[in-house]
Amino acid sequence: MDSQSATSLRRLKNTPALLLIYANVLKLSRVAAHLPALISRPVISLMIWVPFATHAAGVPTLNEVVVTAKSNNLIGSANSANEGTVLKKQLDQRVVYRPGELLESVPGLIVTQHSGEGKANQYFARGFNLDHGTDLRISVDGMLVNQRSHGHGQGYTDLNFLIPELASGLQYQKGPYYADQGDFSSAGAVSIGYLNKLPAGIANFSVGNQGFMRGLVANSRDMGAGTILFAGELNTKDGPWVTKENYKKFNTVLRYSQNTGNTRFNITAMGYGANWNSTDQIPERALSSGLISRLGAIDPSDGGESHRFSLSGALQHTSDYGITKVNLYAIHSNLALFSNFTYFLDDPVNGDQFSQVDKRFQTALNLSHAWVNNIAGFAFENTVGVQVQNDVIDNGLLSTKQRQTLSTTRRDHILQNSTGLYYQNSVQWLEKFRSVAGARSDFYWFDVKSNNSANSGQQYDSITNPKLSFIFGPWAKTEYYLNYGSSFHSNDARGTTTTLDPKSGDPVGRVSPLVRSTGYEAGLRTAILPGLQASLAFFRLDLASELLFVGDAGTNEASRPSKREGVEVSAFYMPNNWLTVDLDYALAKARFTGSDPAGNHIPGAIQGVGKAAIAVDNIGPLFGSMQFRYFGKRPLTEDNSVQSNHTMTLNGQIGFKLDKKVRVVLQGFNLLNTHAHAIDYFYTSRLPGEPAAGIDDRHFHPIESRSFRVSVIANF
Repeated sequence: MDSQSATSLRRLKNTPALLLIYANVLKLSRVAAHLPALISRPVISLMIWVPFATHAAGVPTLNEVVVTAKSNNLIGSANSANEGTVLKKQLDQRVVYRPGELLESVPGLIVTQHSGEGKANQYFARGFNLDHGTDLRISVDGMLVNQRSHGHGQGYTDLNFLIPELASGLQYQKGPYYADQGDFSSAGAVSIGYLNKLPAGIANFSVGNQGFMRGLVANSRDMGAGTILFAGELNTKDGPWVTKENYKKFNTVLRYSQNTGNTRFNITAMGYGANWNSTDQIPERALSSGLISRLGAIDPSDGGESHRFSLSGALQHTSDYGITKVNLYAIHSNLALFSNFTYFLDDPVNGDQFSQVDKRFQTALNLSHAWVNNIAGFAFENTVGVQVQNDVIDNGLLSTKQRQTLSTTRRDHILQNSTGLYYQNSVQWLEKFRSVAGARSDFYWFDVKSNNSANSGQQYDSITNPKLSFIFGPWAKTEYYLNYGSSFHSNDARGTTTTLDPKSGDPVGRVSPLVRSTGYEAGLRTAILPGLQASLAFFRLDLASELLFVGDAGTNEASRPSKREGVEVSAFYMPNNWLTVDLDYALAKARFTGSDPAGNHIPGAIQGVGKAAIAVDNIGPLFGSMQFRYFGKRPLTEDNSVQSNHTMTLNGQIGFKLDKKVRVVLQGFNLLNTHAHAIDYFYTSRLPGEPAAGIDDRHFHPIESRSFRVSVIANF
């Protein structure tokens, strides 16, 4: 078999080098010829399948040997400079204040918060203020986390159900260049996998100041021909706030998996629930006047409760015809959120607190098949897939006072269905040149039944997006990439049918259901030094419109087309087995296109972001890590007359291994005890005694003050 076919078969798997493909698609004698070259490449893990055993019927079976290498080399398998893999060991070394911050291991991505712990995080990347997830597609264990037509905001992405110890790794792809990524993927996509089997049981008990306490028990056991994994987590926290968060969370996971060589599958049940009080963003004038302290709240009755239960299954089968993957899941989730951002602007008597309610049942099926054709001496990798999703949603917007309902602004019952079809083809044309071409078509159906019949209706829309990548090299262990592609985000179903503002009754225009984005990129990836993986990318992304449903108001807001340009650089360096260094920096320019007297800056759009992480291990009983983060200034108004300040934070940990099975870890957060802001906004609000029209002011959520946590972790 020629080298092109061997390379093609390796890239069929998500994990860069799994010889399982060889063992089933090629004869074992041909595998042996390729082992030396493949093993010499640094990879995440190399699974070599060899015929050591025979089952009762006398048919040869395959046993698994795992060889762990130092790092992940994506040269020869990646399709762009902006995609990558974060190993489980790297995730384990990160110091995270909340689970969603694991995503900060993605270069150029910032994760923050403007409210209570149980609420979805805020995300920033590639010149976007991604709000709670719009334009960043996030999945966990194959399940899409972004929730469309959500009561609080389009693409709402709550990662509080994530248990970091179960994460097997993280894969990221930035930009709209990947045919298998659909809705919400304009800025990129992030996928977190879960383990099928733990190397040892885990018992973790953590305590800290600010009322923090966490307990986790997880283990896996062989059961029949498979493995059962279970985990349970309890977490409480008050935070530094004047109004205690009284945050309480539970998490459970139960998984059964089997691996029979050609076929592997798992079935997983997850359960999560939480309730909390929240201190939302506060106006600067309230702090300067002494009305509240920096950690105080205007409306101490804000908060919420949520739960999420899921049942999922995944199957992968390898045969002479290629690799077939099936993933299906069902999710039931519920959120009741109480917020007050304008205080007494709309209702001087009762205040402006409102409740957003979202209850949904979501089902999805993802099916793909990958195979290789040899035509005229070229190996053509082919992948075809279908992704189907159905959402049954009940959400509402209510006026409340101290969490008691005063009136209903709107209630809606939504049926939203989508089908995505995609095809991708990769060809190694020359020794130093290959191409990846693809196309994706998505079809959406919306059916909205509102409490106001004028806002009810049905809509249908479809969109087709091409993808094309050219890969050159490697020369001197350096590969070069040119990428082009388009993608989209869906708008809230309510925005596609609304004709009357639910508060004022004024006529409003409907929004387009699907909004296209188009991206261009040039970059390189190098491993020119031993232990180094570095990348550089220049990108541009055009959006037809940043149309979004405004969940806080119950109506939609149409913005202008936009353009984002930027550069990203990242480097992961592991010179030996005890030191790792991870650096990244991104700079972006985001502007509305066209001329407008209001200005062309996009409020909240991230400009500069940088991160540095260093970790040491395997130097005796001690280990530790440090993480520095720079969150640059953002324009808060279209004319850029008001800006946020930049934010710098430092987190770290130091641990001691008491023996091979027990270790103690001390973690510190905001070690510099900076009083910077986690997030900033500029809008009109009204405090008691102020003019009826309110006052324009900067509103911010402070970073939590310095805190420490001590964990005792035992393996069994």
